Amino acid sequence: MVRHRETGKDFTRDRCLTFIILITFLLNLLKRSQQDELDEFFKLLSGNEIAIRVVSKSAFTQARKKLKAGAFVELNHVQIGYFYQSLCPQTWMGWRLLAVDGSTVQVPNTPENLAHFGAWHPAKGGPCPMARISQMFDVLNQLTLDAIIGPKSIGERELAAEHFAHLRSGDLVLLDRGYPAFWLFALVRRKNAHFCARMKVNGWKVTKRFVDSGLNEQIVSLQPGTTAKQDCGKRNLSANPITIRLIRVVLDDGEIEVLATSLLVTKTYPSSMFKELYHLRWPVEEQYKIFKMRIEIENFSGKSVLAVYQDFHAKVLTANLTAILARPAQEVVTQDSAEKKYLYRVNMTNALSKMKDTIVWLLHDLSLVPRMLISLWQLMIKTIEPIRPGRSFPRIMRVKFKKFPVSYKPTR
Repeated sequence: MVRHRETGKDFTRDRCLTFIILITFLLNLLKRSQQDELDEFFKLLSGNEIAIRVVSKSAFTQARKKLKAGAFVELNHVQIGYFYQSLCPQTWMGWRLLAVDGSTVQVPNTPENLAHFGAWHPAKGGPCPMARISQMFDVLNQLTLDAIIGPKSIGERELAAEHFAHLRSGDLVLLDRGYPAFWLFALVRRKNAHFCARMKVNGWKVTKRFVDSGLNEQIVSLQPGTTAKQDCGKRNLSANPITIRLIRVVLDDGEIEVLATSLLVTKTYPSSMFKELYHLRWPVEEQYKIFKMRIEIENFSGKSVLAVYQDFHAKVLTANLTAILARPAQEVVTQDSAEKKYLYRVNMTNALSKMKDTIVWLLHDLSLVPRMLISLWQLMIKTIEPIRPGRSFPRIMRVKFKKFPVSYKPTR
């Protein structure tokens, strides 16, 4: 607790909003107005039939100023560590399969947020405060290992480099075509991890020569240019040439895709498996759908920069906890559907819905945990959906996402 207080005096008095209570409240997937959420939260804790005013939204606003958002980041890393140590995580040929991807989110329109996060300037209307977010996601276990929110001006590669501080030997990183850079490859290899990245065909001379050659795969030496050497120097990385393997993948529509990987042993990793391997990164894209549409990560409970950071990391933590709690139910569902036409999976939208208020009791009263977990698992096992392999739909580029005006919060 001490590390995540703004001052040494914070959370030392006996108040309704203690350090633990405040964290629990913020983890409860807040979507409605502050006062409505507060009244219902304390109604839940007290067991009253009718909500009474225990804490005002003004008191909550003052209390949250004492809490650093890093508390949620550390809690997330702790629970991720527990998952890998105590459960049986899924792997791909022994590799922990990670994908890095970024997006942007709209934050409350205040001068403070405009100054901190930066702005998007639409064709109509004034500037819109916009933050950049990024995550390193375990695609097989559906967990966000590390999440970052920050100013829009920070590039996705720089955020990926921050994620890579958590890489370890035995990790295989899947990178979309916006990420490949010599220095980023060098950073992954310095961590004794490996990568599989989609390359821009016309963006790299080595990939263009490979496509023109007509070969299906080729081991080449990636030579750093002047800019790449400078980038490596800034980050204290080796600028020695990197040996990579280029693999040609022909998509269903005939488009040629080039993948670059540091997995060089062709007998162990034949080129035929890489199309499916790269496709395994898709769940990181789906996770942003969960973030934005299911848990409404842009629906912030406050207008300040601190509130944005707190809400973002709190919702990431709750989403991860839900995925971990769903693991036993998923094992039952997988076993039950083994002989059916399709394998089935737990419906995570429903699971996240059930975590609202349930997470409060799970963290507040340990005596209720066994009974509540059994009830939660039973619901998850009953609410499932089929996994239909090979399905593909065109991406709709002009989707209008729901906006969340701070002054017009919904009711329950």
